[in-house]
Amino acid sequence: MIKKESRNDIRKKRHNRIRNISGTKEIPRLNVFRSNKEIFAQVIDDVLCTTLASSSSVELKIKNGGNKEGAALVGADIAKKCIKLKIKKVVFDRGGYLYHGRVAALADAARTNGLEF
Repeated sequence: MIKKESRNDIRKKRHNRIRNISGTKEIPRLNVFRSNKEIFAQVIDDVLCTTLASSSSVELKIKNGGNKEGAALVGADIAKKCIKLKIKKVVFDRGGYLYHGRVAALADAARTNGLEF
């Protein structure tokens, strides 16, 4: 019998492989986490181990946060919060997820609202 590895285990391995990404106070890390129903984004300073800004589909009370439109709203919101904190450049950490669908929609919305990465 063939045992298939779960998708989340494969994602975690991929995330560990690309985990060399780190953020500083000048250029923090924009981390993305997506579940089946929601999407979350955090801007993190890895030197001080603090979260500078965060946004999620739960926080914005989006009815369906598990689609591209919800992800785009979260990306726009996190970009506005970063601009308010005078953060223009970030390092994008896709969290081991493929750059496709909701993750790409969040990134594109953040770029169009003023973030550079």
